[in-house]
Amino acid sequence: MNHITLGFLASLIAGCATGIGAIPVLFFRKQHFSHRLKDLLLGFAAGVMLAATAFSLLVPAIAIGGVWIAVIGIIIGALLLDGVDKAIPHEHFEMGREGASSNLRRIWLFVLAVTIHNFPEGIVTFLAALQEPKLGVAIAIAVALHNSPEGIRVSVPIFYATGNRKKAFLYSVASGLAEPLGAILTFGLILLFAGEASASVPQQMTGIMFGAVAGVMVYISVDELLPISRSYGRGHDSILGLMAGMALMALSLLLLR
Repeated sequence: MNHITLGFLASLIAGCATGIGAIPVLFFRKQHFSHRLKDLLLGFAAGVMLAATAFSLLVPAIAIGGVWIAVIGIIIGALLLDGVDKAIPHEHFEMGREGASSNLRRIWLFVLAVTIHNFPEGIVTFLAALQEPKLGVAIAIAVALHNSPEGIRVSVPIFYATGNRKKAFLYSVASGLAEPLGAILTFGLILLFAGEASASVPQQMTGIMFGAVAGVMVYISVDELLPISRSYGRGHDSILGLMAGMALMALSLLLLR
């Protein structure tokens, strides 16, 4: 399997994890999404993202382009996501509460924002696979572990607002497919500017992209996942989920060596 095919496959698997994470919405009743489960899942997702940022993104970004390239990328990623949040503001919906059904328009804006957030993850997964296949697989695993609880995060507000389980599930799947679309976009840009699919991406560009996605992941973890995971006052559950997510991410990277 060549690097390009692996890059597309890795981004597709990472994106499909959003739909896999939304599967419970097809079977669970509303009350099954307890506050404690929500805190654990979101804390877990934050732990996975922070560990992936440190080990799978920042370390390669520094190795490829140097410290300043990585820092510039982080700033670009954080500012980009901040701009997206301001352009398409979304509410932090609380799983398990009827209030999520009060404004359907806000929920669709929220789902759209999550979908847009998925694009850079697909881009960096594809670029990582082009750079080094093992690194691409490691990042795909990190993104997939983050996307699984994100599937619940997307599907539950839609389920509460519409009462339609299939619609909630399908929209979660669609939001995850933004990642392979990001890979396709990256591939197209490489063809456009380099003229051939096998052309290598400049190291500085790759380093900035890795740093940018690191900035996106830190922004999402600190601004969204961790605050929401503590919204019911169960901070210890959030921290337990965080540590479990970081440990699992570290273990997956160790096994891939």
